[in-house]
Amino acid sequence: MGVIHFLNVNEGDCTWIQHPSGHNTVIDVSNGNANTNLNEVYKTFELGNHNQKAHPVDPIIYFKGFNVSTIFRFILTHPDMDHMDGIENLFSQFEVLNFWDTDNNKKMVEKTDWGRYRKEDWDFYQKTRKSDSEPKVLHLLAGSYGQYYNKDEDGNLGADGLYILAPTSQLVNEANKSGNYNDCSYVILYRVGNKKIIFAGDSEEKTWDYILENHKEDVIDIDILIAPHHGRKTGGNQDYLDVLKPKLTLFGNAKSEYLDYDAWNRRRLDHITNNQAGCIILDTNSNKIDVYVTYNVFAQKRNKDTWKNKEYNAWYIKTIY
Repeated sequence: MGVIHFLNVNEGDCTWIQHPSGHNTVIDVSNGNANTNLNEVYKTFELGNHNQKAHPVDPIIYFKGFNVSTIFRFILTHPDMDHMDGIENLFSQFEVLNFWDTDNNKKMVEKTDWGRYRKEDWDFYQKTRKSDSEPKVLHLLAGSYGQYYNKDEDGNLGADGLYILAPTSQLVNEANKSGNYNDCSYVILYRVGNKKIIFAGDSEEKTWDYILENHKEDVIDIDILIAPHHGRKTGGNQDYLDVLKPKLTLFGNAKSEYLDYDAWNRRRLDHITNNQAGCIILDTNSNKIDVYVTYNVFAQKRNKDTWKNKEYNAWYIKTIY
């Protein structure tokens, strides 16, 4: 059984995978400096009228509520602040063993208006990505195979089921030259049982052109897609959806005018947003995926027979077979 928590974290990304091996993978972090407590996190599950992005959770506190102490791998999909908002706090609160980072050359301008972000997080990222011990920094590329993330100790495929579809060294080099770091973003295929889930980071058209040319058989008819760039229209040429045909797509938080609902609607592809549902939990068990959301009002509208899973403090909405 693998469990994926797609957290409601402002206009950013944070996903947590509980692997059957006992390993924890965290992909990106946002709203990690909120300094809330557990009661405040759970209170957000009752608030709002499908305006859940006004009530984001603090991932640090969320993880602690599930008694997480060690993060086996933290994956920073690419070097944008909405994907590392709270990285210093995350690494200080939990033991992080492995750090996946792209070999990017991004620089931050000192006069940047940091807004809700902390310059200390950027500085911490630059310091930590040079680490040669704990955490162990890995610059993995498309097609990589390695112990624990997709090979077991005997060299058999499987392990934690993480297969890297992008970036390539060419995509990273082009991003470093152009300054568009979305196209050096990690795109990861997670295989658990017979289910396929794709975490797409902020990947754009160049990335999807590469994936469809080189990994098309791996991405046909997937089960879950974490939409590129939070579901924004900048997420590349949406023709890739005609190959993936996801049974369910999860959108992060973004201003509604930027979300590409039409690309999904005209293909009749089901999708849920954090803004509607709060946090979204995917429980992969016995070759099916049970979908839960933390905002009970939305759950009741999606499924009149909804019920509460006390372990996740979330409400059932559907099963994907």
